[in-house]
Amino acid sequence: MAKKTQRFALISVYNKDGIDKVAKKLLDFNIKIISTGGTEKYLNKIGIETEKVEKLTDYPSIFGGRVKTLHPKIFGGILQRRDSENDNTEKKKYNIPEIDFVIVDLYPFEDTVNNSKSHAEIIEKIDIGGISLIRASAKNFNDVVCVSSRDQYERFVNDLEENQSIFSLAKKKEYALEAFLLSSNYDNLISQYFNNGNLMVKKILRYGENPHQEGFFEGDLNDVFEKLNGKELSYNNLLDIDSAVSIISEFWSNKPTFAILKHNNACGLSTRSNIFEAYKSALEGDPISAFGGVLISNSNIDSKTSNEINDLFFEVILAPNFDVDALKILKSKKNRIILKLKNIDFSKISVRSCLNGKLYQDKDLVTDSIEDLRIVTKHKPNKSETDDLLFASKICKHTKSNTIVLAKNNQLISSGTGQTSRVDALNQAIDKAKKFKFNLDGAVMASDAFFPFPDCVEIASKNGIKSVIQPGGSIKDKLSIDFCNKNSISMVMTGNRHFKH
Repeated sequence: MAKKTQRFALISVYNKDGIDKVAKKLLDFNIKIISTGGTEKYLNKIGIETEKVEKLTDYPSIFGGRVKTLHPKIFGGILQRRDSENDNTEKKKYNIPEIDFVIVDLYPFEDTVNNSKSHAEIIEKIDIGGISLIRASAKNFNDVVCVSSRDQYERFVNDLEENQSIFSLAKKKEYALEAFLLSSNYDNLISQYFNNGNLMVKKILRYGENPHQEGFFEGDLNDVFEKLNGKELSYNNLLDIDSAVSIISEFWSNKPTFAILKHNNACGLSTRSNIFEAYKSALEGDPISAFGGVLISNSNIDSKTSNEINDLFFEVILAPNFDVDALKILKSKKNRIILKLKNIDFSKISVRSCLNGKLYQDKDLVTDSIEDLRIVTKHKPNKSETDDLLFASKICKHTKSNTIVLAKNNQLISSGTGQTSRVDALNQAIDKAKKFKFNLDGAVMASDAFFPFPDCVEIASKNGIKSVIQPGGSIKDKLSIDFCNKNSISMVMTGNRHFKH
């Protein structure tokens, strides 16, 4: 096949931000630019020469701009198979240029739905030409590079430079995959609007749990919080936020409560008379793990608290609101993600992938209450111990199994999380509490599931723990109860197991 003397790129974008850098880089490699009305005017205005689509098609933009690029010379140039003898013959016959790069930014349908009350305006922001260009160029990824979002501009410019404008098949396929994900999401938004007006947004993330994994979020985060500051939310940020919102919901109507989470588990949590003391007490639970964590409060954040918080390196903070001065202080770190909570009432169903399908279940919405407590020992917990037992149980419910939670005076002292043995979980919690100089005398212990043997209560007793909450249900419950009776430990059973895998 004869070497091409001229390569073409088609640029058709709604939002012009950053397109100048893309266009200049294309020209650096002698790639001629074809562009549509608004894009062509913008690029020409800043001194970048382009060819109008209308000149190529010999057909004007019609019907108020509804039809601009929908023409065989455009789509033929994109879809033509370069290794097909027949396609090459027809290309020459109809004088169709080979379009090697397609750069598109779609009409903002989602934003229009969220910000417009006009049905007619929303309909006009259903992109036809742009989405068709994306699908066509992604389909022909063997020959065409499809840039489907302005979020890709910086990467595309770097790829052009690094590869001297010659893209590998693997790289073109990578762009095509992103294009089809975007196209699918765009069509999904439109169908949702026509169905009930509610949008379930699919947001492509920088990557998944690790950099080598792709990831996206499907949902409308605007319903949950208002983002006040910071960088883009990552896959791991969202998982931690979900855990943080879930655990704070247990304390939503309580006195001021502050929680600090790391890798989906609470490493600090406390309830106090004011949010400043609640934060300080939560941080005491594990100031090391708090580094780089997620912070959440059930109360507004004031300037005194934000000054204290500002000394800590953390990823995300969530609260119902922030005082003006408090927000100014927290915004001093530009990448710090600050979220104003709007809603914590979520779906009652949990979904996760499993093997070649999905697992569905009701969420664990059972919160142990004083009415659930069955005192099974001679020694009864006093009022303070009962409060701590219920406090610890709420935390235990949201901690990875197997787990043991130690608490005292409405403060999370420590926890053993995600262990294969309940004894290991307890020993981990005790060692951690001692590391941070907590006095375990009078502390309480919560377990997410029953004790199969009395070993856990034996270890707890040796370390000063005086009261225990657990589901019960082991055939050897009596062994644990007997030990508690002999050692003046109170134990309550709830009948509610709280496994969290």
